[in-house]
Amino acid sequence: MRHRIGGRQLGRPTDQRLALYRNLITDILRYEKINTTEAKAKEVQAQVEKLITKAKRGDLHSRRQCLAAVSDPTIVEKLFTLIGPRYADRAGGYTRITKLGPRLGDAAPMAVIELV
Repeated sequence: MRHRIGGRQLGRPTDQRLALYRNLITDILRYEKINTTEAKAKEVQAQVEKLITKAKRGDLHSRRQCLAAVSDPTIVEKLFTLIGPRYADRAGGYTRITKLGPRLGDAAPMAVIELV
């Protein structure tokens, strides 16, 4: 039984799924807009928003937590110098998911996740 077990498995083992999330988070913060499947976008959205909230705080502990979640230190620097101050007056809702049509190869529902 899977009662009270949250999150999506995305058909991957745990280590591959966590690496996928880490790469998606890094790419969203690098390019500020990526195309992916709806399930991946919905799963990563909360993690990205939590990182931006930590970047708004701006202390050393938050920076180290972001370094643990993002694979590129230059992206963490961008997060704390550009993205965090940009949303200083905003109380959440830093990302937007826009649904696209189905993917041609396998008809997977696609979406764009972007920073607002």
